[in-house]
Amino acid sequence: MRFLLFVFLLILGACTPVETYDVIVRGGTVLDGSGNPGYLADLGIRADTIAFIGDLSAAQSPIEIDATGKHVAPGFINMLSWANVSLLVDGRSQSDIRQGVTLEVMGEGRSMGPLNDLMKDNMREGQQDYSYEVAWTTLGEYLEYLEEKGVSTNFTSFVGNGTVREYVMGYENRPPSAAELERMKDLVREAMEEGAVGLSTSLLYVPSGHASTEEITELAKVASAYEGMYISHIRNEEDSLLYAIRELIDIAEQAKIRAEVYHFKASGQDNWDLLDSAITLIENARARGVEVTTDMYMYNASSTGLNVLLPSWAREGGHDLTMAYISDPVKKERMIREVNFHVPPEKILLVGFKNRDLRNLIGKTLDEVARQRGVTPAEAIADLIFEDDSRIQVVYFSMSEANIKKKLALPYMAVCSDAGSYTNEGVFLEQSTHPRAYGSFARLLSHFVREEKVISLEEAIRRLTSLPAENLQLKRRGWLKTGYFGDVVVFDASQIQDHATFEAPHQYTTGVEQVLVNGIQVIANGTHTGATPGRFVKGPGYKF
Repeated sequence: MRFLLFVFLLILGACTPVETYDVIVRGGTVLDGSGNPGYLADLGIRADTIAFIGDLSAAQSPIEIDATGKHVAPGFINMLSWANVSLLVDGRSQSDIRQGVTLEVMGEGRSMGPLNDLMKDNMREGQQDYSYEVAWTTLGEYLEYLEEKGVSTNFTSFVGNGTVREYVMGYENRPPSAAELERMKDLVREAMEEGAVGLSTSLLYVPSGHASTEEITELAKVASAYEGMYISHIRNEEDSLLYAIRELIDIAEQAKIRAEVYHFKASGQDNWDLLDSAITLIENARARGVEVTTDMYMYNASSTGLNVLLPSWAREGGHDLTMAYISDPVKKERMIREVNFHVPPEKILLVGFKNRDLRNLIGKTLDEVARQRGVTPAEAIADLIFEDDSRIQVVYFSMSEANIKKKLALPYMAVCSDAGSYTNEGVFLEQSTHPRAYGSFARLLSHFVREEKVISLEEAIRRLTSLPAENLQLKRRGWLKTGYFGDVVVFDASQIQDHATFEAPHQYTTGVEQVLVNGIQVIANGTHTGATPGRFVKGPGYKF
C-alpha cells in the first residue's frame, strides 16, 4: 500500500506544471524604490511586467540572472535629459543606460514640438555633426516617431513654453495679444492630450524668458487641468536666485500645479550663501501645501552656452540678431563692455564648437584662449561666437561642493544629467561634453553614497525612482512591485563607479551589470545587447 502511495505521489509530482517566467532575477537584495531597507528575493518577469517577487527557487525561465551579492532596483529616471537629438542619431542611449537610466525626461523650456514650417526649416538648417530627418510636427508625433525608430530607454517630454512661444510669436519680446495667448494655450492643451508630462520653461534663454510670470501662469493652468507638472530652469540662479524661486512658487500657487526647479543651485561664489534662503523659501511653500520639488546633477560645474555671458539685449532676438550685433562695431563694443562674468574666465572651459577649425580650442579655458589671441576675455567671447556662428558650449565651474551635499540631503531632491545620452564612438567624439552625460547617476551612488555617505543607498534609489515617478504621476513606473513594468537595474553597490572626467568625459560607468527595459535585457553582464524596447511613456493627461 505504501509503495502504491509513493508511486501515486511521484506521478502527481510529475504532472504538476513547473511555474515559468520569461526572466528570473535570482538572489539579489531588492531595493524596491520605497527607501526602506532591502530584502533578499527573486524577481520574475512575464512579457513586460513584474509578475512575482519572492521565492522562485522552484520556477524556471529561459533567461536566468544571478544577482547574488548585488542590488536589484527599479530603473532610474533622468529628470532632465537632452537626449532628444542624440537618440535620433543612436537609439542605444549608452551613456545613460549603462548607469541604470531607463527613462529619459526631455523638454527643458524647448521641446521637439509643436513645430511650424519655419521652425522645421531652422531645425534642419541648424544641424551640425548630427544629421536627422524632421519627420514630425507635434510633440506627440515626435515621441511616437522615436518609439517607431527604436530606442533602448523609455522616454517622455514636457512641452516647452519657448517652443510654444516661438510657434506663435517668433522671438518677439513683448506680451502676447489675447488671441496669441489663447493659441499658445491651445498648443499646450494639444501637447498634454498627446502625452506630455507638463509645461516647462527655461527662463534664462530666449524666447522662453520673454514670457512674464502672468503668461506662464496661464499656460501652467492648462497643464494643471491635465494633472501635469510645471518645471523650470528658473529666471536667475545667481544674485536674483530668491526672486526666481519666488516666481516659481507664485506660479505653482496661482495655477494649482506641482512644480519643480531644474538643476537647483546657487551659481557663482558670491551667491553660494543664498542657497540656505532658497531652501527656506521652498520648504515654507511645501509646509503650506504647495508641491515644490527640485532636481540636480552631481557636479560643481554647469554647462551651457558661452553666449549667456552677453548682456540680455544682445541675446533677446535670438542667435541671428546676436551675430548682426557683433558685426556692428558700435554694438559690439557696447556688448564687450557689458559682459558679466559671474564665473571668472579661468573657470570657463570650452567644450563644443560648430566650426571645425576652432575645435583645437576644446579643452582650453576662456582665459587661455584670450591670452593666446592677445585680447581680453570679453573680446574673445564676441570673436569666438562670431567665428563659430553658434552659442558655443562651455562648462562653468561655478558651484560649491558643500552646497552639493546640502542639496542632496533634501528629501524632495531628484537627479538629472542635463545632458544628451551618447555612445563613446563615432560622431559623438567630434565634441567634448560635460562628464555628467556619462556619470551623474553613478557618481551619486559611488561618491556621495558609498564614499561620502551623504544619504543612504536605499534613499538614493528612492530619489532615482519612485520620487520622480510620483512627481510626474507615471503609471506602473518607479517601483519594483507586481504589476509594474519590468524596468530593472542590477548593480554592484561596492563597485559602481563613474569614470568620466572634464578632461576625458566620454567614458562609461562600470558596475551596472544588468538593465531590463519593459522586461527586455538591454545591458547583459555589462554589455549592451542592442535591444531597443523603449516606449513613449505618456503623461496623466493623455487622451488618444
